[in-house]
Amino acid sequence: MRYVLFMFTPDAQKRAETEAGGEAIAPERRRGRGSVSNRSGRFETENYVAFDDGWGTVEELPPFVTEVQIERPKTIITRNTSPDIAFDRSINPYRGCEHGCAYCYARPSHAFMGLSAGLDFESRLFAKPDAARLLERELSAKGYTPKVIAIGTNTDPYQPIEREYRIMREVLEVLDRANHPVAIVTKSALVARDTDILASMAERGLAKVALSVTTLDARLARRLEPRAATPQRRLEAMRRLSAAGIPTAVMVAPVIPGLTDQEIEAILDAASVAGAVEAGYIMLRLPREVADLFKEWLLKHYPDRYRRVVGLVRDLREGKDNDPDFHSRMSGTGPFAWMIGRRFEIACDRLKLNRTRPALRTDLFMAPFFDDRQLALF
Repeated sequence: MRYVLFMFTPDAQKRAETEAGGEAIAPERRRGRGSVSNRSGRFETENYVAFDDGWGTVEELPPFVTEVQIERPKTIITRNTSPDIAFDRSINPYRGCEHGCAYCYARPSHAFMGLSAGLDFESRLFAKPDAARLLERELSAKGYTPKVIAIGTNTDPYQPIEREYRIMREVLEVLDRANHPVAIVTKSALVARDTDILASMAERGLAKVALSVTTLDARLARRLEPRAATPQRRLEAMRRLSAAGIPTAVMVAPVIPGLTDQEIEAILDAASVAGAVEAGYIMLRLPREVADLFKEWLLKHYPDRYRRVVGLVRDLREGKDNDPDFHSRMSGTGPFAWMIGRRFEIACDRLKLNRTRPALRTDLFMAPFFDDRQLALF
């Protein structure tokens, strides 16, 4: 990779692309963000490094603000064949995620847009306002076979910009009319906004919601997931959904060894009280750029725990930062992974979680009518 130095002048305030050298961005400029730096994407041929030419103009750069671009994809349902995932199709209303979780395994996907997995991922977002229309078209296609659509598997469908764009709600309205099953994963209390639709779908056996809770420590959550709902608000959303008859689950995800693993039982206890009937967990994953970004975050906020956390992660991943193997990437391997698994099972058994796993129905599906007059001529 070629390194390029940028000298700044008062009228040339370069944004993230001029700061992607990996050095830490000033705290006041990344206030409320998760990443410490804005490294260049792995497909880029140049790495830009901020350089003060002596006039002191680097400090004049503005704070990172959320920018949203409109994306117009041709299709909205994404397919996968991963053997360790329970669904074969999903929808992602957005690219990037303003929640800014330091550990997010979806960060490397921003490299495909020529952007950084660091601060770009959480401040330069892409919205897909045509999602509902595209979904209606795809559901109406001849030969479409209904199976559960998972939403929230890459970036959060209920991240803050959903309040303005309401793409997720429009998608749910299409699924509701078509009697199509959906499973949602989120760490946002905003999901409770759509209780009316989800409750109606749940009554027909068409919807379930999982809320991700990484920690109950509000101070840690603020540093780890700076723009996500607080743990207590997520639990309150779980209560509201459960009270409305919507099957709810808790995802203890990710379990960060040496930092949050001691909270497994407490999180499950709190979720059970809030009405969760299912539970799952995922061990911390550090694919591609996430490894350096998370270690950078850890060294910044918890330097005293750095060696222990990184050491335990590598114990789980056979000496590496990450293990992409389908059969172990979610849980890890070795004695520590085994211990986490047993603790989780014992706690779930004590709380009677996972006793029933409501299966979503596909037999009620009714293909929507999609008015595509040009294609109807053939």
